[in-house]
Amino acid sequence: MPHIVAISIGDINGIGPEVVIKSLSNLDLSRTTPVIVSPPEVIDFYCKAIGLELDFVKISDPSEIIANQINVLSFDDSEVEITPGVQSVSGGKIAMQSIERCIDLCMKGVAQAMVTAPISKEAVNLAGYDIPGHTEFLAEECGVDEVLMMLVSDNLRVALVTAHISVKDISAAITEELILRKSQLLYHSLKYDFGLSFPKIAVLGLNPHAGDGGVIGREEIEVIEPAIRHAEQSMLPLTGPFPADGFFGQQLHSQFDAILAMYHDQGLAPFKLLSFGHGVNFTAGLPIIRTSPDHGTAFNIAGKGVANPTSFTQAYSLAVQMAERKYGA
Repeated sequence: MPHIVAISIGDINGIGPEVVIKSLSNLDLSRTTPVIVSPPEVIDFYCKAIGLELDFVKISDPSEIIANQINVLSFDDSEVEITPGVQSVSGGKIAMQSIERCIDLCMKGVAQAMVTAPISKEAVNLAGYDIPGHTEFLAEECGVDEVLMMLVSDNLRVALVTAHISVKDISAAITEELILRKSQLLYHSLKYDFGLSFPKIAVLGLNPHAGDGGVIGREEIEVIEPAIRHAEQSMLPLTGPFPADGFFGQQLHSQFDAILAMYHDQGLAPFKLLSFGHGVNFTAGLPIIRTSPDHGTAFNIAGKGVANPTSFTQAYSLAVQMAERKYGA
């Protein structure tokens, strides 16, 4: 049986359903079986809204999954209120229920990977969930203490030491121990998730000009450089710290298999510029395979038929490749 990939529908009032439908409408089903976890009426609504037919089967239990077809696995305990462009309790609740069910499918071995469409943290909080983001929720649900957020586009891979925290808290959060743990997760993922035998990792500094020898800041001298030295003693191939602006400006990213950035925007701003809308968010350190597109809900264009599905398509493709590497083709 081809590898089953569970798809969480995301916020039903954002562009998630649209990019899912567009991506799957062109999917080669010979290698994979997609299972969209969503109320079927959401798929019906957006197919009509964007003028695209999707051939799928409606199922109510994982035992009914049909191989090499698009399956829509429904759940009955949600009120479905579709209002494109509007953040709502219904949208947040369905998004989280879909994620929970996808995680369950993967943890039970029914699905070999999951791809998550974008959620709205505001809508999720309206629905009663208190989470900073997908990544943290996945870690908690899968029972792991540490995960790594990584953005991937072909050979460009950017991982984050800190992710969804306030900018004012970044410096205090970055410790030598945290850098080492994230480096270990990154190295392990590059070897086993991406199949790289001898990966090379670049580490960015925190301050402008990587602190200019302590003139602008001392985090490089007191935290980042010691972490790199200790990593080298453990045979982790880290180089740096590099000034972030010069690193990308001089195209040094092409000389490394991955870049470890200190905080969210330091890594993701240049990544999104360089990936040209083809980026994929991958969560390393989980017992399951999870990818997602690198964009948000884009409520302003929801339901208008203009959303670009490329990132979701790439996320699905990477999930399949990882499943084949882990479980066999």
